[in-house]
Amino acid sequence: MPMIRRTGVRIGIPPIAALSLLAAGCGTERPGNDTAAGVPSQAAPAKPSRPSTPVDFPCPGESPTPTPSTTADTPGPAVPPTDHYAENHGFKDPLPLHGQRRCDGIAAVTRIKNALEPLRTHNDIDPHSTRRALTALGYPTAKVETYKVDPSVGFLINASPLCVEGKVNPHFIEANAFGGYPDGTGCKPPSGGH
Repeated sequence: MPMIRRTGVRIGIPPIAALSLLAAGCGTERPGNDTAAGVPSQAAPAKPSRPSTPVDFPCPGESPTPTPSTTADTPGPAVPPTDHYAENHGFKDPLPLHGQRRCDGIAAVTRIKNALEPLRTHNDIDPHSTRRALTALGYPTAKVETYKVDPSVGFLINASPLCVEGKVNPHFIEANAFGGYPDGTGCKPPSGGH
C-alpha cells in the first residue's frame, strides 16, 4: 500500500486564506457610517473653513454702495458656452483688490490723479513729465513705466503688492489699481497663457 505523505504546504493554506479574508474587510468603514455593532464611527476632524469670498468694507472717503445680489431669477445661459475664450484668456484679467489693499488702491489712484491733473490742464503731457509727477509721489523711478499712446501717455506703477495702470490725456485721467496677474507676472500684462 502506497503511503501518502503530507507536506507543509497544505498546513499553511488555511491560515493564509483566513488572513486574506480578514484583510479584505479592512478599510471599508468611512467616517460617519455606522459600524456593524451599530455604534457610529468617529468623524474625521473638520478642516478650518476659509471664507469663499473676500471681505470688502467701505474705505475712507468712499460711500457704501449696495452690491447687486444674484437670485434664481437672474437670466443666464442654461448651457456653458461652447467656446472657451474667457477660460483661455483668464490669465490676462488682473486680480482685483480686496479688504485693506482695496482701500490702499483707491487712495493711490486718488493721489495719482491729483498729481497728474496739472499736466492735463496745462496740456503738458509727455512720458517724461508724467514720470516726474509719479516719482514725485515717492514711487521709485525703476518701478514707474511711462509710454506714449497718442494722444495720451500711459503709465504702469509696480508698487508691489499693488499695481496701478492708467493714462492721461488732455480730456481725462484714467487710473486703476489691481493686484497683479494670476500667473504671477507681476504688474505687467502676461504675453501668453495656456
